[in-house]
Amino acid sequence: MTAMQKMKSRGMVPKAVLYARFSSDNQREESIEAQLRAMHEYCQHSGAVVIREYCDRAKSATTDDRPEFLSMVADAKNHEFDFVVVHKLDRFSRNRYDSAYYKRELRKNGVSLLSVLEHMDDSPESVILESVLEGMSEYYSKNLAREVMKGMRETALKCQALGGRPPFGYKVNPETRRYEVNEEEADAVRLIFRQVCEGHGYSEIITELNRLGYKTRNGNPFGKNSITEILRNEKYKGIYIFNRAVSYSHNRTRNNHQSKPEDEIIRIPGGMPALVDEKTFDRVAAIIKGRSRSAPNSRAKETYLLAGKVFCGVCKSSYNGNRQFAGRNKSLLVTYRCAKYNNHGDLRCRNKAVYRDYIEDFILKRIGEIVFAEERIPGLIAAYYESHEELAGDRVKILDRLYGNRNEIQRKIDNGELKK
Repeated sequence: MTAMQKMKSRGMVPKAVLYARFSSDNQREESIEAQLRAMHEYCQHSGAVVIREYCDRAKSATTDDRPEFLSMVADAKNHEFDFVVVHKLDRFSRNRYDSAYYKRELRKNGVSLLSVLEHMDDSPESVILESVLEGMSEYYSKNLAREVMKGMRETALKCQALGGRPPFGYKVNPETRRYEVNEEEADAVRLIFRQVCEGHGYSEIITELNRLGYKTRNGNPFGKNSITEILRNEKYKGIYIFNRAVSYSHNRTRNNHQSKPEDEIIRIPGGMPALVDEKTFDRVAAIIKGRSRSAPNSRAKETYLLAGKVFCGVCKSSYNGNRQFAGRNKSLLVTYRCAKYNNHGDLRCRNKAVYRDYIEDFILKRIGEIVFAEERIPGLIAAYYESHEELAGDRVKILDRLYGNRNEIQRKIDNGELKK
């Protein structure tokens, strides 16, 4: 007798939700429908009422970054269902840690996990069998990832595209799968490198790109970040690169600017058409390095109490600290200014800067008015005395311990165990 049938024999109606998932490796949308059909038949045979379906499409079970899955776990806290039904345990998770953690979260709310194809109960044998099945699922997933990486490395050694959007300035030949020059975009890339070599700043480059009507792949005007990515990409001097970025962490995040060890990276000079010559690329790299060395020195001379807490009322960007000498006498001006004031050329935000001392004094006064409002004074006094008593209590404990140590030492001296 299944857990659902046992519950029904006690005069209770089991309530269940169904969870289905398919990944994008070797499955199709129809896989979801097949899973749901089998789960509905299972619940009907067991006498359970299905109250909801949760479906994640093209999502891997090696991670918990699945919207419907997380929504189901959260809904379990409402105590509206008794069971989560899956077609197979690997639909729930292929990671042993995640499987154990989320099954525990469900159990904390009185919800049990059931599989249509793997019949488990509360016996010790089922515990062992379930752990073996979870281990096999995780092995399958990791082995598949290894085989996929092996195939991708072979493709990379041929300098072929591996999917995704090609870098700005390139396109992929559908027959050879190799990169070719996208002439319209390539002109913009060459313009960016040329302007940097001529000493132009990002604002001037952005203004020129906007004037000529160039857009990013997303159809947006160029900004500082998009230009920086182009200037640092070695592919533009003809080097094919694969497996550079570090892998995702356990929580599915990664820093794309952080590289793997050199012996794991595939670099093939001449593997793709160069848009700029190596001399120009290296010269631009030296210019950028020189700018990054000098820039922080001028920004680190002031303290900005509201850094990251003030935002532009026009474009919603952050207001950052700004330090400059202005006027006939070159007086020092310290302000907060919109982050987009300089970074977007003729499309920049022109909202005015605010003097640092003025806005910080204003905010501090407002905080004082709120914190020290008359109705808050009794609470502050009570909190002060409570803290003082805790501190005094700690001091009393320390003194008692010291006196105790002194008495013990004196006893040992009296008994001849220690010499003065």
